[in-house]
Amino acid sequence: MKKILLIGLLAIALFGYLDKNVQTTQIVQNVFAADTVASDSASNSALQNAIDNRQSKVQVAGSGDVIKVLSDDLKGSRHQRFILKIASGCTLLVAHNIDLASRIDGLNVGDNVEFYGVYEFNNKGGVIHWTHHDPRGKHQGGWLKHNGNVYQ
Repeated sequence: MKKILLIGLLAIALFGYLDKNVQTTQIVQNVFAADTVASDSASNSALQNAIDNRQSKVQVAGSGDVIKVLSDDLKGSRHQRFILKIASGCTLLVAHNIDLASRIDGLNVGDNVEFYGVYEFNNKGGVIHWTHHDPRGKHQGGWLKHNGNVYQ
């Protein structure tokens, strides 16, 4: 009887694991990534390497303090914009697509924001974008983390 109960419980767990709710699975994976990737020193050095070498289209993780909150970019896809200063002293514009992900409400100068997205070089330090999921599933999803909340 115990074997049948155990097999039944395993079947329920497996069915839940194989649930077709990909969005929930992706959220769980990205929340896990938010807790691990941004603290990875290799990821932070990948960001600094991309900055130093003026590279673009580089998937990076890092964190910084908000030094300026800008108005939303409303041309085409809407983006929440703000500038971060990272530990090296470099500044980065974050362009977070709020048509695909939730905006960070209550974002203020001085707040710390962790990020995982794509770095693009420019002469002002660079831009971080793709800080959201890809609804087509063809691009690695990114995220922002602010006050313990993950936005993707």
